[in-house]
Amino acid sequence: MATTIIMPKQGLQMTEGLILRWLAKEGDTIREGQPLFEMETDKLTITIDANVTGTLLKILRGEGELVPITEVIAIAGEPGEDISGLLPSGSAAASEQPESAPAPQPEPEGNPAKPVSGERVFATPRARMHAQERQVDLRTVAGSGPDGLIIDRDIQEKANIRATPLARKEAEKAGVALDGIAGTGSHGKIVLADVLEKEERRPDAAARDAEISEEADETAIPLTGMRRIIARRMKESLTEMAQANHRMEADMTEAVRLRDQLKAQGIKVSYNDIVLYCTARALTEYPRMNSVMTDNAIIEKRRVHLGMAVATEDGLLVPVIRDADRMKLQELGGRARELGRLAREGGLRPDDMTGGTFTVTNLGMFGVDTFTPIINAPEAGILGVGQIRKKAVVLDDDSIAVRSMMWLSLTYDHRVIDGAPAAQFLRRVKQLIEQPALLL
Repeated sequence: MATTIIMPKQGLQMTEGLILRWLAKEGDTIREGQPLFEMETDKLTITIDANVTGTLLKILRGEGELVPITEVIAIAGEPGEDISGLLPSGSAAASEQPESAPAPQPEPEGNPAKPVSGERVFATPRARMHAQERQVDLRTVAGSGPDGLIIDRDIQEKANIRATPLARKEAEKAGVALDGIAGTGSHGKIVLADVLEKEERRPDAAARDAEISEEADETAIPLTGMRRIIARRMKESLTEMAQANHRMEADMTEAVRLRDQLKAQGIKVSYNDIVLYCTARALTEYPRMNSVMTDNAIIEKRRVHLGMAVATEDGLLVPVIRDADRMKLQELGGRARELGRLAREGGLRPDDMTGGTFTVTNLGMFGVDTFTPIINAPEAGILGVGQIRKKAVVLDDDSIAVRSMMWLSLTYDHRVIDGAPAAQFLRRVKQLIEQPALLL
């Protein structure tokens, strides 16, 4: 086979990723489609498959390194092949090269946990440093790197430190030891927010704040990780689109009645499921709202791939319900719950996060009545959903009745669709929500 350079998988909405773990070592035979390494993006952790069959000749970027998706991270080819011309200048291997420890001296008798052989121990500089900090004997650690190389993750696991990849990355960058941090994640796992809080409580951070003001009444949270990505994308969305907003109040009385009827039959459906269902149907009637803009054209999508915003401990994720317009209400609701669970547990795949054509974001569960959402680029619109509140309403016959009402807020790209058709789309969503039984 011809020599092949290996890069992180492209085509995702990302520019760089953190290599978490290589699943093959140098010299191994790899096959196309075989899981090759794990990578953390700004949104989720993914497994990247090999795109070639051959021998993994050289790993150029090691575990724990943040790399652009266009950078060469490994080389595959035939055994014994000369690849010196393909190696980046100044680097002949992964950035973390193993160092050999001096031959250990025999330990006193009575400590059988430590080997007394004269074998050399191989570990990365980072693993060696953290092992010294945590007083972990390298000779008692089983290396999970190539050829048994001890890497930083082995030290952390030996020290029983459980943390998310983003938390580990931030801790390493800020020089914050994970030891002693009380994790607030699932089963006590340390998450990014825990590291940021620890960083702000460091003595040097307090001294720095004191220099700014002796009576400082504020806390500076470093703009890192997912929050930096979200900030950049939201700003780009506002600056690159002509965003406008329409709002209408929908009468949810019939939707409440429908949900109660389904619940009595043992069918689990949420109000958000009903909104998603009606929105998907309305998008088929207004394809301009289900479109994206390129430099030369407006592309109307024939299939409705509905994004739904999900708040997680690491930031906002938008998994996509594919072909939402072709689903029945119960089917759509089941898929929405599944994607929501995966988002909160960190189990989303790359395909679950891409290809959306329109997004729905619901803040009703937080007691929000109405708000102005920002478009999830490159889509042309996003629907914001508020809470359901009972209120006195004047009906068409001038009588007053108590009704369950809910605000809908449509933000749309005025470059793609004008105000009148955008209002017609929102009105159609409102009509369908007010009479959802007609769609069943």
